[in-house]
Amino acid sequence: MTLSEREHRHFFHTYKRLPLEIEKGEGVYLYTKDGQRYLDMFGGLAVNALGYGHTAILRAIQEQSAKYIHVSNYFLQEPQILLAEVLTKLSAYSKVFFSNSGTEAIEGAMKLARKRGSSKGKTEIVSFSNAFHGRTFGALSLMDHQKYKQGYEPFLPNCTSIEFNNSQQLRETVSEKTSAVILEFIQGEGGVRPVTQEFVDEIKQLKEKFGFLLIADEIQTGLGRTGKAFSFQHYNIQPDIVVVAKPLGGGLPLGAILSNDAIAETFTPGAHGTTFGGNPVACAAGLATLHEIFENGIMTNAERMGSLLKTKLQELQKEFPSLIKEVRGIGLMLGVEIDRDGEPIVTAMRERNILINCTAQTVLRFLPPLIITEEHITETVSALREVFSAIKQA
Repeated sequence: MTLSEREHRHFFHTYKRLPLEIEKGEGVYLYTKDGQRYLDMFGGLAVNALGYGHTAILRAIQEQSAKYIHVSNYFLQEPQILLAEVLTKLSAYSKVFFSNSGTEAIEGAMKLARKRGSSKGKTEIVSFSNAFHGRTFGALSLMDHQKYKQGYEPFLPNCTSIEFNNSQQLRETVSEKTSAVILEFIQGEGGVRPVTQEFVDEIKQLKEKFGFLLIADEIQTGLGRTGKAFSFQHYNIQPDIVVVAKPLGGGLPLGAILSNDAIAETFTPGAHGTTFGGNPVACAAGLATLHEIFENGIMTNAERMGSLLKTKLQELQKEFPSLIKEVRGIGLMLGVEIDRDGEPIVTAMRERNILINCTAQTVLRFLPPLIITEEHITETVSALREVFSAIKQA
């Protein structure tokens, strides 16, 4: 029985897995058991910021694992404190709550906003069309994707999703009852769609008028991917709550909520908690990851390589204007919207030993490790040119 057959036999059928059996990862490459090497241009869906097998992460995991792996949050743990200090320094926030994942951090942020506003009748949370915040009930309540929500109704009350980047609809929706607005500054699953500065300015004005909290979902965009620590820093605004995850644990499960003293005080002992959140091994790996990103020039590389990749993709658009509708995104979070289903192109790229992703059905998504080089970009764009040429000639 093959590994694929064994997987099919024993697992819930929740994933459409690629027909690749991974042997190991090294740098920006994945190696399969049949001896193939693949350039990974979606990096574990934005988790593997430093690629695979990074020595700093491995060393941190080994050293912390030898001390203790888990003791629970009844105890003071140095890896947690050290990582919290780095996050607050990077973000200008003063308080951190660690979770196991992005969706758990979203749940915590929702609870925080609701609890803070409940005494004033502020119970409504506003989100946006095509957003993706996770798979738990609270996160799903914020989303309008029926493919994720169908069959799970009813969802949490007082959660309203309105059109992304629609200022008029935003003005018509928020009120004195709004406890929070939650926003991805670049929508990931929604098709790599950046928010407009005009829309952010409208949120800022309405926030001042009605006193709601702005929650920034930085799960996919945060920690250097866009060439800044957080994507909101491109937009001249300071959210009240920021949620991070994906690259935070260096490949291990870890998420976090960041906020200021006044908001964090809403959570008193017992108001929220987690057994595994802030695992010391994950925090040690995260500390090593952030050191590399922000102290050793990786974020600068992300900005530079992101600009190069975007330029080359835009040049490709000029070559194939009937196939490529738009190139968008910031840093190393880029999307290429095409005129057809993107999955056949993903398959064609895989046949050329390059792994990319398709989201929103027609958007080719690029989320490579932040350590990629010009050589990797050239290889990727050349392969994509081959694929589009073949389509054009067909």
